Amino acid sequence: MSAETEVRTETVRERAVGVRSPMLFALGFAILCAAVLASVLPLVPVLATALAESLPAQGMAIGAAGFVVLSVAAIAWLSWRNMTLRAELRHLADYIANNDHRWIDAMPENPAAGAAAAGGGKESMQPADTIDAAKALPQISPRFVAEVSHEFRTPLNGILGMTELLLDTALTPEQTTYAHAVKTSGETLLSLIEELLDVSRLDAGKLSLSARPFSLAALTEEVVELLAPRAQAKGIEIASFLDERVCDAVVGDPTRLRQVLLNLAGNAVKFTERGGVTLIVEPGSRDNEISFAVRDTGIGIAPEDQARIFLEFEQAGGGGSRTMAGSGLGLAIARRIVQRMGGSLGLVSTPGRGATFTVKVTLPAAEVEGVPFAAPDLSGWEVLIAAPAAIEVSLLSRRLRRWGAMTRIAPDADAALAQLSEQPWNAVLVDHGLGSDALHLVVKAMPPDVAHRILMITPAARHALPSLMQAGFGAYLVKPIRAASLAARLGPEQPRARLDRMRGEETRQTTPLCAAVQSVLIAEDNEINALLTRSLVEKSGHRAHVVADGAQAVDAWIAARAAGTPFDLVLMDLHMPGINGLQAAARIRALEGEAGVPATPIVGLTANVSAEDHQACLTAGMDGFLTKPVEREQLVEALKPRTGPAIAA
Repeated sequence: MSAETEVRTETVRERAVGVRSPMLFALGFAILCAAVLASVLPLVPVLATALAESLPAQGMAIGAAGFVVLSVAAIAWLSWRNMTLRAELRHLADYIANNDHRWIDAMPENPAAGAAAAGGGKESMQPADTIDAAKALPQISPRFVAEVSHEFRTPLNGILGMTELLLDTALTPEQTTYAHAVKTSGETLLSLIEELLDVSRLDAGKLSLSARPFSLAALTEEVVELLAPRAQAKGIEIASFLDERVCDAVVGDPTRLRQVLLNLAGNAVKFTERGGVTLIVEPGSRDNEISFAVRDTGIGIAPEDQARIFLEFEQAGGGGSRTMAGSGLGLAIARRIVQRMGGSLGLVSTPGRGATFTVKVTLPAAEVEGVPFAAPDLSGWEVLIAAPAAIEVSLLSRRLRRWGAMTRIAPDADAALAQLSEQPWNAVLVDHGLGSDALHLVVKAMPPDVAHRILMITPAARHALPSLMQAGFGAYLVKPIRAASLAARLGPEQPRARLDRMRGEETRQTTPLCAAVQSVLIAEDNEINALLTRSLVEKSGHRAHVVADGAQAVDAWIAARAAGTPFDLVLMDLHMPGINGLQAAARIRALEGEAGVPATPIVGLTANVSAEDHQACLTAGMDGFLTKPVEREQLVEALKPRTGPAIAA
């Protein structure tokens, strides 16, 4: 077997094994729930009768139980389907391993050579044809992986979506735990698919990089905000800092840079149990070079493992084991992406003292007008920060000093109370982590001349805001803290006016995102995905009409237009029997042009994440696309009225 084929065969086998664990768990959970529900279901009519004598009450109870049974059955079927795909994947790997010469011989561009090879005459193949065929070998992998990933994503969309709907029903605490575990397993499988696709693109040299302006501050703050729930759930901190010497507006590929930073910071959160994780952005040593340092206070990496972890399917091991669940592909992909950007990815670590991964890439400044926010001039200010943890506070203090302020840090309520009486303060920032009693003591002890009384709080603790604001705080900051938010809280606007405005913003955020009821046409040939999409649409307060192919979608669109009740949105699956989604969208656009009527928003639904499919959506006249598995937030965004750019998710 050739070395190239051996590597690719092993890759296929590795991915097949990686699929098995989450699917076995999902299948086992579904069987367990089905057994529990089968024993409880006969009691539902009796319980319904006991609760209410009316027939509607019984019908509601039976209907709710039926929905749960249907959801569990759907998860079981989808899990079985993914298990069969896994078996097919392993059979294909064995075939490649045992038929290496046929794999090569089937690929020449010369038809004569191909015919000779098919007839068993391997010696008839010319050397030039053999070389061309060998060069074409890497191109098969991306196509094969893209097709396999599409097959995985379709049932996976059902597993994740139906599990989310199941979690919205009345479950026991034990069932809720199992359902969350199924969702986590499905998300793990999805990440494996994404990594496999990236590896295949990198192997084929088809990983394209864009060059467009973007904001470094927005990107880095978005990374830590995405990972903040995981970090805060573990009781650790995560924060970012952008050095003012770095130009915020740069030109590069923000999507791939975000992918790299999410991988590094995500690993840091995973392997850190105490302390926290920071993402520091500073100038590099060369012109336009920018350094991104991801530091954690975790378990560290042994010297003998520090080179190996950048290889595919490798993780750190040994005494201070860093081995946890994962494919071992993330760091390998991150390094190769950074190298494609012309940069470098390095590591410095001491076991037991954490690790620092540093990405250095060249990002030229973008020509844009204005700045992301105006940094306040805090020259002469005295700022007290009361917080029990030091990770984010140290970066907060560093930023305030850059803006001209003098800062002091109090690690607990006693230290804060002592320092409050020592001197006048322009601003006092207090972390919710001090505890409710300590917060009330500190805010009551603040002298009247403290103009800025700011509470720092995590999203999970928002429920405590009303009482704390009533106690005397004038504003709050949500952790991890954005630089622009900090600047706004310390700006010249009067604290009371700012508080009123913030409360108004909070009131507006509680208004439903999709207030007006819309009529949505769903074209989806997969029954479970159609059920899922319909449920999500209806749970968002809208009407849904489902068809099974492109021809029916066009007919439904025509009928609704003729009846004077046109659809407000069309959700169109791309791959359907007969007329596919792209053809149906093109026909609808042609009919709109002939009739001179406004265009109906059409959003494609695709399990294929290739750039070609996404471009095909736009070429066919679609307004955008959603990648399966579709998340509720993405669907809600698609349902909102739009006047801006197309949807891409």
